[in-house]
Amino acid sequence: ETKHGGSKNGKKEGLSGSSFFTWFMVIALLGVWTSVAVVWFELVDYEEVLAKAKDFRYNLSEVLQGKLGIYDADGDGDFDVEDAKVLLGKYKCRYSLSRVKEAFKESLKKLREKQESKKEENEEEKKKTRKGKDATDRKDKKAVDMNKLKKDSDKAKRDRGKEKGLDKSIKSKETTKKSASEKDGTVQAGKDKETKKIVKSQSKEDKKEKKCLKERSVPAQPTSPESEETVQPEEKSYVESGKTFSKKKKKPKLLNKFDKTIKAELDAAEKLRKKGKVEEALRAFEALVNQYPQSPRARYGKAQSEDDLAEKMRSNEMLQQAINTYDEVVSLPNVPSDLIKLSLKREADRQQFLGRMRGSLVTLQKLVQLFPSETSFKNDLGVGYLLIGDNSNAKKVYEEVLSLAPDDGFAKVHYGFILKAENKIAESIPYLQEGLESGDPGTDDGRFYFHLGDALQRMGDKEAYKWYELGYQRGHFASVWQRSLYNVKGLKAQPWWTARETGYTELVKALEKNWKLIRDEGLAVMDKKRSLFLPEDENLREKGDWSQFTLWQQGRKNENACKSVPKTCALLERFPEATGCRRGQIKYSIMHPGTHVWPHTGPTNCRLRMHLGLVIPKEGCRIRCAQENRDWEEGKVLIFDDSFEHEVWQDAESYRLIFIVDVWHPELTAQQRRTLPAI
Repeated sequence: ETKHGGSKNGKKEGLSGSSFFTWFMVIALLGVWTSVAVVWFELVDYEEVLAKAKDFRYNLSEVLQGKLGIYDADGDGDFDVEDAKVLLGKYKCRYSLSRVKEAFKESLKKLREKQESKKEENEEEKKKTRKGKDATDRKDKKAVDMNKLKKDSDKAKRDRGKEKGLDKSIKSKETTKKSASEKDGTVQAGKDKETKKIVKSQSKEDKKEKKCLKERSVPAQPTSPESEETVQPEEKSYVESGKTFSKKKKKPKLLNKFDKTIKAELDAAEKLRKKGKVEEALRAFEALVNQYPQSPRARYGKAQSEDDLAEKMRSNEMLQQAINTYDEVVSLPNVPSDLIKLSLKREADRQQFLGRMRGSLVTLQKLVQLFPSETSFKNDLGVGYLLIGDNSNAKKVYEEVLSLAPDDGFAKVHYGFILKAENKIAESIPYLQEGLESGDPGTDDGRFYFHLGDALQRMGDKEAYKWYELGYQRGHFASVWQRSLYNVKGLKAQPWWTARETGYTELVKALEKNWKLIRDEGLAVMDKKRSLFLPEDENLREKGDWSQFTLWQQGRKNENACKSVPKTCALLERFPEATGCRRGQIKYSIMHPGTHVWPHTGPTNCRLRMHLGLVIPKEGCRIRCAQENRDWEEGKVLIFDDSFEHEVWQDAESYRLIFIVDVWHPELTAQQRRTLPAI
């Protein structure tokens, strides 16, 4: 019995079930009557207790936020585990200990002021009416919303920066850091751009995901060669409240007061155009123009729709109609200046597309007259002059631009281009180089890399090939050696070719078999009194005498020239790969002793060039293509791709005469040969 929990006398010890229940009831009744007594005799002011509890909860939250908020090491507005790790030394954060102490003191001071002001407010609030309380509540709520909005905006910007994977050091609150790298002392690496947008709202889930934004020096990520040696314009920014914002491009204002009243109708028509429903959009805008003939925006929409339809239909007539409508926009009253700019710029561009360069020039002149302070329009005007071959007026325009904006990269590269065309080689180099280094829009063009490298080569500066390399990395050249600018991608590229590789063996055999006939007719033409051999006019000679007599140019036969060499022309008529090559020439070329032709490249990779030796001195004449030199032989054909850099020396004691025949690149299709524009 003892073993099973009983006592020696057989009676169980402890309280019985009935006695436990009795005590429970006594305690319960005592509690009930105590509560009744408290309420009945008003021993406790419950309203005061609830008010104090509410105030305590508010103050406790504020105290915690104030005391712990100063330990907010990551700037996300609260104190969390990540902040604790920072303070324990796990992360390196941007806040120093001294700053934390200062912030702590400042926070305590603000807390005391808030508590004192809170007491005064509580006393005043009791006296105010319910209406006054509601107004105060609304005001407080608005303030809280504004604070929340500001916090949300700050976090959104940080999150945005992390998502973009910026390639530069994260900016601190006080300063903006700038980074740049330089390679081989030639070209500075472009400064990475950072764009920050202010986001107005943020979900509750995002708030929970705030993390410590550690200040660190981000190592430059591996970049493509294209970006390693390219100078980009420095991004302008301004600092406000310790944060950096990029300047946003202003959205053009296209509506005048009247157009704002019909905005819904304009938007509906524009929506059709943006969806690609060109015909419907054109009908909608035409209806608006008929209904509101003085609406500039409706007429501009009509012009855009006609422009789109012209492209869809491949119709020059429709495009001309669009050009006329763009011009009508400017003639209307109360046209916003932004709309005038867009209309005239597009009008000039479409005129150039149709080959109406002088009409485009008139439009650009009008644009400059209306907006004389806009250097970009002057730059466009300079291009307009260049397109009609008026380098003199173009030069004046760019001199004016550079006097107003000395750092304008677009003006610099074009001014340097003009100087080089005037054979002012040394003067052109700094303008071309500084313009390319500026990274301004419109400067990253293969022509400027081409001419800068060429100018440096002519000055004996080996820096030329670094610029050629950069042009290649930028995608302007097929390679450092193959620098033609008008190319078809994917064509086989090699400096030297054999007749079998070209597939034009019959042409090569015919030339080599009839070389004496071709030579004799050429020698007969060399009589200077007939003046059929014209000096080379592409500024390719460093020195000497080099002339040419052309039979075919851009696939067109020179009938008068062929009358002087009828047998040669009759022979060539059998080979359309040569006579039909609209990107090449067929001509005699005579070079006298003491001549040196600068290293240069042809304009396109769509042709191969054959040289038939007619009169070749035994020594002193040679040609280099890429990195290989070769000599001519009488009666033999050399074939090379002149889109690769080549150079010629004539150091013999007598003249050298060759016959040049350009042919289509063998890999071009019949369709490409028919449709490629002539060069």
